[in-house]
Amino acid sequence: MKLSTFYLNTTNSTNDVAIKKIKQGLNNGIVISQIQKKGRGRYGSKWVSLKGNLFLSIFYKVNKKFNLKKITRFHCLKIKKILSKFVNMKIKIKPPNDLLIDKKKFCGILQEIINFKGNRFIIVGIGINIRQSPNIKNYPTTHLSIYNDKINKMIIFKKIKKCYESELICI
Repeated sequence: MKLSTFYLNTTNSTNDVAIKKIKQGLNNGIVISQIQKKGRGRYGSKWVSLKGNLFLSIFYKVNKKFNLKKITRFHCLKIKKILSKFVNMKIKIKPPNDLLIDKKKFCGILQEIINFKGNRFIIVGIGINIRQSPNIKNYPTTHLSIYNDKINKMIIFKKIKKCYESELICI
């Protein structure tokens, strides 16, 4: 499945742009932004979006009932597999939706379900600390360039897009 791609310089939230695209009649796509001003995490918490990091949202129509727990696991495993090719450190999933290296968070995956005109869509917001990591009290964070100083966020983006274009059919 080909994902329509939307490149932005700045947005409040890539998930919000995905919602707008769904309401404009698109069934799937991927949104990427250089700057995200109001990224969000689970339960309305804030995702700190620092310059040089990767912010994207993948959205697609879901044709059948699905188990959110299983689909969350699916997305975490896909992103973990892709990112494991860029670093020589073990990446662990901290349920339900964080990726860690050495017990430090570097990636969050937020899923939202949208019902629009009788159809159900899932939006998968992905934030990956590539160049910087925020200082969060009582929650250690890291970024990938510590483990690979040649890491390139656009290469990671293209790998994620390619993976989802080839594997979304199985969902």
